[in-house]
Amino acid sequence: MVNQDDSFIREVNEELRSDQMRLIWRRFGRILIGGAVAIVLATIGKVSYDAWRDSKASAAGDSFLAALTLAREGKNEEALAALTALEKDGFGAYPVLARMRAASLQAEGGDVEGAVNAFSAIAKDGSVPQALRDAARLRAAFLLVDTGTYEQVSAEAEQLATPQSALRHSAREVLGLSAWRHEDYARAKEWFDAILADAESPRNVANRAQMLLDLMTASGKLSS
Repeated sequence: MVNQDDSFIREVNEELRSDQMRLIWRRFGRILIGGAVAIVLATIGKVSYDAWRDSKASAAGDSFLAALTLAREGKNEEALAALTALEKDGFGAYPVLARMRAASLQAEGGDVEGAVNAFSAIAKDGSVPQALRDAARLRAAFLLVDTGTYEQVSAEAEQLATPQSALRHSAREVLGLSAWRHEDYARAKEWFDAILADAESPRNVANRAQMLLDLMTASGKLSS
């Protein structure tokens, strides 16, 4: 008798649950279906977008490598044309990389002023990632060592010479080189000493700084 009662109770509970499910389905079925459809469509959309993005990035990467190959082969005009096209139609980081490589080709071709202007424009472009803006600023500073004043070099590089900057070692070096070139030996010494005092300075940068300090001392430009 007890078993029959238990069986009866289970059947009643199952019927109740079934009735509840039917009521829930009648009230919320469309919403549940709509939600499921939305999830499926969102998944399809994301997969499609990822595939499109990967395809665009791959195509842009191939175009960039092709332009670099042209440059290595000495076909600078063709390389510049390919880089200019990539600046306009590229994807992801490739347009700004194309701008930077095009500026380097300008410098290699003798148009240093045009290259400096191009790098400075990149450095001032708020849409470009900060790391690339800083790299462009530093590249402009190195080009200005031979053609510009110390003040021009400083305007590009001094903000990168702070202890927090990842580019401080190269920034200090370019500032020291510019000061040395303009025979401001006391200022040059300050920048080279800053390189040597920084335990994280790369060995090649520190070696060059020490060499120039020794050269200035040996030539009587600095006191021992």
